[in-house]
Amino acid sequence: MASVVLSDAEKLYIIHGVQEDLRVDGRGCEDYRCAEVETDVVSNTSGSARVKLGHTDILVGVKAEMGTPKLEKPDEGYLEFFVDCSANATPEFEGRGGEELGTEIASTLYRIFSSEGSVDLKSLCINPGEHCWVLYVDVLNDQICTTAECFNNPSHQFSGAWQSLIGSKVLVLRNHTGTFCYQLLECGGNLFDAISITVKAALFNTRIPKVRVLEDEEGSKEIELSDDPYDCIRLNVEDVPCIVTLNKIGYRHVVDATLQEEACSLASLLIAITSKGALTCMKKIGKGSLDPESIFEMMETGKKVGKSLHASLQKVLDEEESLGTTRQKVGFLG
Repeated sequence: MASVVLSDAEKLYIIHGVQEDLRVDGRGCEDYRCAEVETDVVSNTSGSARVKLGHTDILVGVKAEMGTPKLEKPDEGYLEFFVDCSANATPEFEGRGGEELGTEIASTLYRIFSSEGSVDLKSLCINPGEHCWVLYVDVLNDQICTTAECFNNPSHQFSGAWQSLIGSKVLVLRNHTGTFCYQLLECGGNLFDAISITVKAALFNTRIPKVRVLEDEEGSKEIELSDDPYDCIRLNVEDVPCIVTLNKIGYRHVVDATLQEEACSLASLLIAITSKGALTCMKKIGKGSLDPESIFEMMETGKKVGKSLHASLQKVLDEEESLGTTRQKVGFLG
């Protein structure tokens, strides 16, 4: 994770500002930075989105391919997340550094999408017990490539997928079958929130081809995909949670912290909130402790801010989709 080193005077300035509900960039404690959202930015994916939240820049692509359902859930598709961060990217990942970061990212994604109802997994089933759509994320940190190379190089086959660039730090996520591809182009704090917003936007943009299962006289089945780009299914993302991270700074907490504010925080509470304000996942990060009263206050703030975040995001997505082919694409390299 990107980090900055601040002097004691700089930390004191930030902390005193937070106590007065006036942050360095002029925001209040419960204010988000303006986010730029763009969907359908990568042509060779089933869905994609880019979100810029302050200086945090995330690119997500979704590509669906067929797999075999799990034995315990034969009538559902599924998601898989694998994360491996090696020292190829940055010396900070040497030893257990990359392993711990990879484990933290993977476990968080698992917990968010394992909550019941976040994604309708039954809609991903093609033929119970035999075929389904798989959203499979395999995260490897083994090479350095540019954004365009990562998505457009045929040899990657959408396997070199999430490349996180934090200045000179590169984190490559490689995925196999149906994929989420997260790409962190730049990090300016509040990484988890930005990723969750981009994931929801990319899922909203995802089109999965309709499938027909044909059976011959001998009983063998054949899968036929529609070649009509408009003959597709859409995922219902209404219940896909967004993450709201609350950083405790002094005696107060802030949302959407910058890197400098994160450096002043000893403990943070990461909560996943649905559009209806339901809390589906909660996790404390950081070495500091949180008292029960602070946790309750942070949860209430997270629910309120989360509902507003969902409403704003959905409004932007609906407006962008209503423009159809007439909207001007900026492009993820723009």
